[in-house]
Amino acid sequence: MSHEQLPTTQAAVTAVRGIARRENREISVTDDIGADRSARRSGAGAFSVADPDGSLPHEAYVELGGSPAVEIELYSEGDAKIIVDGVEFHDVPRDSVPAFLDSVYRGLVRVKSRFLQRWLIVSLPGDETYRELIPGTNFSPWLARQVRR
Repeated sequence: MSHEQLPTTQAAVTAVRGIARRENREISVTDDIGADRSARRSGAGAFSVADPDGSLPHEAYVELGGSPAVEIELYSEGDAKIIVDGVEFHDVPRDSVPAFLDSVYRGLVRVKSRFLQRWLIVSLPGDETYRELIPGTNFSPWLARQVRR
């Protein structure tokens, strides 16, 4: 998949739906549209639906079925939080979400241990890499299969 510009939350949701279709994954999407429904909006006044510039902020929560379990929170500010089998990747640019999912589904991930800690590493095309600590003892069978020595 090409690394395309995703100017809106809706464009990102559409791209994720395409990946879910290609990977034969069930998908569930919940949309929150309007400043009164967006979790991260503080610039709009009380009970305001639009931002001060008149735009309608759009956030979405996406769940993808299968293993690994994947959840995505897309924010109107242009970033996302992606959770892969309980491991949270914060501040992923919205433009990188499709490439991130492609890397997960194509096996471009690995678990690396260092000093009694385990990290999930997701490598995207180019030099973009995301690395997060695997919390506690939450080590699923999918994560166990990603261990590289």
